[in-house]
Amino acid sequence: MNENQEQQAQLNIELDEQTADGIYSNLAIINHSHSEFVLDFINVMPGVPKSKVKARIVLTPQHAKRLLRAIGENIHRFEAAHGEIKDFEQPPLPLNFGPTGQA
Repeated sequence: MNENQEQQAQLNIELDEQTADGIYSNLAIINHSHSEFVLDFINVMPGVPKSKVKARIVLTPQHAKRLLRAIGENIHRFEAAHGEIKDFEQPPLPLNFGPTGQA
């Protein structure tokens, strides 16, 4: 690839300060339709009966599959460097979010 092609292939991504701070989530709810996947990220606090969706990401099925592969590869690299991530069994949360599988 020559220098001109390399410059055209680069993608400039801007990250503002508020977005860079991130949003903590300890629960994700995933729904899908025939044309999209919807990922809702929630922060559930002990003893608090109500939680709000903090972020919603809508993906095409193809992008959702690429995201799954990318997360899997990153988990593999993390565990290779830091050891196995332990997955502790958590009690089921009483979730009542209405119908699922729709977007």
